[in-house]
Parts: sequence; structure tokens; C-alpha cells
Amino acid sequence: MSSPHPSRPAPPSMGLTDWLLLIGLSLVWGGSFFFAKVAVAEVPPLTVVFARVGLAAIALLLVLRLIGQPLPRDRRIWAAFFGMGLLNNLIPFCLIVWGQTRIGSGLAAILNATTPLFTVLVAHVLTADERLTPKRLAGVVLGLAGVVVMIGPQVLGGLGGEVTAQIAILGAALSYAFAGIFGRRFRALPPMVTATGQVSATSVMMLPVVCLVDRPWTLPMPSGATLLSLVGLALLSTSLAYVLYFKLLARVGATNTVLVTLLIPPSALLLGHLVLGEVLSGRAWAGMALIALGLIALDGRLFAKARRAIDRSFGQATSS
Repeated sequence: MSSPHPSRPAPPSMGLTDWLLLIGLSLVWGGSFFFAKVAVAEVPPLTVVFARVGLAAIALLLVLRLIGQPLPRDRRIWAAFFGMGLLNNLIPFCLIVWGQTRIGSGLAAILNATTPLFTVLVAHVLTADERLTPKRLAGVVLGLAGVVVMIGPQVLGGLGGEVTAQIAILGAALSYAFAGIFGRRFRALPPMVTATGQVSATSVMMLPVVCLVDRPWTLPMPSGATLLSLVGLALLSTSLAYVLYFKLLARVGATNTVLVTLLIPPSALLLGHLVLGEVLSGRAWAGMALIALGLIALDGRLFAKARRAIDRSFGQATSS
């Protein structure tokens, strides 16, 4: 007898390689908050965004030329690159960089960590294979709670002020969610090509905006620290990050890929501990434990093994 409800495609699962790619992405993307915070102290937000995507596009185009990989010529693909650039770069980058001129990095990181929550909701509506389940929702909520605990609940005290900046960061998170679903269409393209196409498209869109608003040729020369921050933002937090991002998106889908926003805060803290010798507080360890529990819930395999073990034990007990 057939089931009254048609079976839905199972959501993509993640293997060890996928988790390692996700952790690597969290490390290179985590630096974007630091680089951007340094850069906006001397450079207007729109110019920071243009420098980020423009330098990233140049770097990726050079790499493609070196490896002999051509960019596609299909107009429909380039239209999709422009759509992806709008959702994944232009809108969120501008909103986040502008928001960081008014609120602290800690609160910005917490608001940005709502991206997986928005993504599971958007994916539930727009896709057939990334549906919302209690396990996914519980995992995202646990992870978000871990981010709050780790960074410190006291930063939430800033929620009462600078509401516009906070809405801007939340708008960026929602834009990232739609970008994750939109980006599924690039699965057939090499990740390097997709990354190059979208940052190149974003650079073209940003050029007239930054020229009209910031007029960067009239700005004073930034300091060496700011220039290095812009280079790091472009090469590490954009070029390399998007190659990893599109590789993950093709392998495990949008809702799994955007879990990176939950991993960015613990990655930054662990780097500070291992590289700079910073001491991790008990709150930081507690937050990381909650994030780990949320990721385990989202992965599901450990809980499934435990349930099978309990079922076997119960079956043996009842049969004896």
C-alpha cells in the first residue's frame, strides 16, 4: 500500500570533507569583521565594499587565466552572476559595513548568525529537498544561543539603540539566505568560475555607485594598516572564501553551507587563543559547546546511532 504523502527528497548530508571545508570557510570569513572594522575607520563603507570585490575579482581573474579556465559566455549565466552578486555581495556587504559604523562587532556577529535561521525558513518555502524539520530548527536555535553565550549576553543590551543599523545587519542575513538558495543553480560550474563571475558582476554594479556617492579619488590616502586590511578582506575573506562557499553549496546545499555563520565566532576565539595566546573564558567554552551541540543536532548521525543503540538494547531487554 502506497503512502498517502509523496516522499520528499532527503536533505543533503555532510561528510568529513564537507565539515572541514565549512570550518576552513569560517576561518577565512571570520576575518572579514576584523578587516572591515579596521577599514571603515578611514575609508567610507561603499569604497570598502568596492575595494573588496574589485581586488577579489582581479585576483580570481588572474588565477583563472593562469590555470587556463575560461569564463562562460552565456548571457543567462552572466545574468545569474549579476543576481548572485546583488544578493550575496552588494546588498549584504553594504548593509554590514554600514551597520558596523554604528554598532559593535560582537552584536553584528550575533545578528549575522541569524543567517541559518532565515535560510531554513526560506529553503522550506522555496525548495523540495531542504525542508524545515524539528531537528534542523532545534540545531539552528541551539547554535544561535551558543553565539550569544560566547560573545556575551551583555552585547544584547545594545539592541535598544541604533535600531536602523541592527535592521541593516538582519537584512544582510536575510539577503544571504536568499543568495544561498539562488546559488544552487551554479552546481554545474566550477566553484572558481562561479566565485569569479559573481565578484566581477558585483564590481561592475558597484563602480557607478561608489563614484557617485564616495568619489574615492578625492579621499586621502589610507594608512598602511587600512590598505593591508583591504587586501586581506579581498584575497582571504572574499576570493578564497567564495571558492570554498560555492564548492560547499554544490555539495551540501544552502542550509548546510550557511551554518558557517555559527562557526565564525568560535573560529575567531580559537584563533586568538592559539595564535595570540588569548585566554578563553568559561562563557566562551560554554558557547562553543552549545554551537557544537546544535551542529550535531543538524548533522543527525550521532543522534541516529544513539537511537539505534537504544532500540537494540530495548529489543534485547524485552525479548529476554
